[in-house]
Amino acid sequence: MVKIKLFAALLAILPIVAASQNEDSLFIRKIADEVMANGQAFNNLRYLTKQIGGRLTASPQTYLAEAWGAKTIKYSGADSTYLQEVKVPHWVRGGRDNTTITSIDGKKQSFQLDVLALGNSIGSGKNGISAPILAVNSYKELEERKEEAKGKIVFYNFPFNHKNIQPGKSYGEAGQYRYWGASRAAKYGAVGIIIRSLTEATDNNPHTGAMRYNDSFPKIPAVATGLIHADSLFAICSRHKNVLATIHTYGYFLPDTIAHNVIGELKGTEHPDEIITVGGHLDSWDAAEGAHDDGAGVVHTIEVLRALKVLGYRPRRTIRFVLFANEENGLRGGEMYANTAKAKNEKHLFALESDGGGFTPRGFSFTTDKEKFTKLKSWAYLFEPYTCSTFTEGGGGADIGPLRKNVNATLAGFDSDEQRYFDYHHARTDVFENVNRRELLLGAMNMAALIYLVDKYGL
Repeated sequence: MVKIKLFAALLAILPIVAASQNEDSLFIRKIADEVMANGQAFNNLRYLTKQIGGRLTASPQTYLAEAWGAKTIKYSGADSTYLQEVKVPHWVRGGRDNTTITSIDGKKQSFQLDVLALGNSIGSGKNGISAPILAVNSYKELEERKEEAKGKIVFYNFPFNHKNIQPGKSYGEAGQYRYWGASRAAKYGAVGIIIRSLTEATDNNPHTGAMRYNDSFPKIPAVATGLIHADSLFAICSRHKNVLATIHTYGYFLPDTIAHNVIGELKGTEHPDEIITVGGHLDSWDAAEGAHDDGAGVVHTIEVLRALKVLGYRPRRTIRFVLFANEENGLRGGEMYANTAKAKNEKHLFALESDGGGFTPRGFSFTTDKEKFTKLKSWAYLFEPYTCSTFTEGGGGADIGPLRKNVNATLAGFDSDEQRYFDYHHARTDVFENVNRRELLLGAMNMAALIYLVDKYGL
């Protein structure tokens, strides 16, 4: 009798579940139709990149972008829009970076490498840094040759591992040379470093990015060079014992200053105290326009807001749309947002970040517990028509990461096809022309669908 009753109850529930699934599928289709037909993400990105440009933290473009972001969020339908003050570092590039090979085995040369100083690095001084080059492939080789490093410019020629199908893994492996390479070399008396840019691009554009000094060792200039010149330089150093170079960089820090997270809200109708965050970072490096990194994430975020508002969707929970400050060389915006949430004892249910460019969507990655991940993954089939159904564990974003630690929010990262992402990442080629409109809009559409499901069903 008990089994019969349970079976009858199940039969009664099944039509309700099916109806709900159909309702979700239909609404996601409405989102897709609206975004693909009328989406403003591409137009917004054009303005952000072409009218404002690169947005290095604390540069004049920072404040132009903040004003534009607040205005665009408000125009897109936010119930409220406000700025959250953030104290940020103020690094200035200061001039046109230059590195020249001046002699090879005593013979004068004037071979100029295409370089960019690494973000947060110090300048070389008026006369530059002139020294022989010590070329190594890895930290292991540096350790083996550490007695040779004193007074040298260390050249780290660590390439992306082509065996990694996901280039993000290669980026993580190579990133240690950009981030800590200067101090690791300075430990043994080096006076400067050159790194192979963190990319597999077939061009010769150098890629900048943040580095950090260990205060236990001298601070030395640090530059990245493009891959063609990296290969040429390593070949020269392999054939010749005495290769001299001069590095000129001009970077310096001004005192910390104030920037802002730009925040818009749609107030929840049933659970307004439960907060869902969706965002990207407003800052970028100065070498280009920051179109993929992270202009795409910024306009994705605003498009999610616009689409839900146009479709008349009234969220059950409060949805915040956040354009974070200072992701590239400090992470201060994300830290401030999470610290404020903790101080106010806010209940943050879920946070989604787009910081992987405006390429074709593939799925989402999540940091949460097993039960919640199982629930999230049960929705993956709804995304199959939109090329975004790969749901995996272990994701999020740099800006939303502190929310996990501070308020135990479930984190999600929007995963686009990353095969070309590191061709443009932190390079002068990260411009509007290298973003595809359709791919960009598909990303926003899928993000809006995920926000809708989390808001409707909770976690």
